[in-house]
Amino acid sequence: MSTMKLWDLATELKGTHYKWVDLTHELSPETPHWYGFKPFEAQVLFDYLPDTPEDKLAPMRCFQYSVASQYGTHVDVPRHFFKDGRPMQDIDIKEMVYPLVVIDKSKECATNPDFMLTINDVEAWEKEYGRIPENAFVAFRSDWYKKIDLEFPDESGQPHYPGWDIELIKWLVKERNIGAMGHEPADTDPGFITTKEGAYPYPGEQCILQLDRIQIEVMRNLDQVPPTGSIIICAFPKIKDGTGAPARCFAICPAD
Repeated sequence: MSTMKLWDLATELKGTHYKWVDLTHELSPETPHWYGFKPFEAQVLFDYLPDTPEDKLAPMRCFQYSVASQYGTHVDVPRHFFKDGRPMQDIDIKEMVYPLVVIDKSKECATNPDFMLTINDVEAWEKEYGRIPENAFVAFRSDWYKKIDLEFPDESGQPHYPGWDIELIKWLVKERNIGAMGHEPADTDPGFITTKEGAYPYPGEQCILQLDRIQIEVMRNLDQVPPTGSIIICAFPKIKDGTGAPARCFAICPAD
């Protein structure tokens, strides 16, 4: 009986009462990514096309991909910053599915590219939409995925992009026991923090991973997801000692 219920659930979720939203950038050399990484590369190993060299001619197409672990839409796991943090093979499969909360600050980010999401912002959100559920995935919508350049530099070359306040990250884990978080820029921290002279440039990212949570970066299409009521699935490889990898994330939402 339980098997049939699960099958029925799968059919229901694919029905007209729900919409599925892809939150992932496709992988290519043009994929938005952190400035320190080389673009994605694909080398043909075997191919069936008529102009294929004889030593690579085969009845299938196969590629050797070269891509940074934190390239494009990707997952960060605790091992990314901490040698004793959990690597990818230790991330439980239940950590790939969450209730999804979307906090929309796109208007604020449009007028202030250095916007930082704070505890006050989330408390105001909760007054309107209710308390963030335990073990939720909290996504910060900035509409930054629409930018051609995620760094959004000014005339002097100084990057500008929004991010999370470290005190909010601590609060979300301690007071709301969130399971994971995500955002559209390539960094957790806003640009004015990551480029602050003489300071450790990634305090927010260090914080969420030290608290043994995962995060998804370089998300897209959060503007197609309602503030509450959806679930998110974040799938990624089970790499031994892995610190992160490109991920495929999507939301299942109530239909409009």
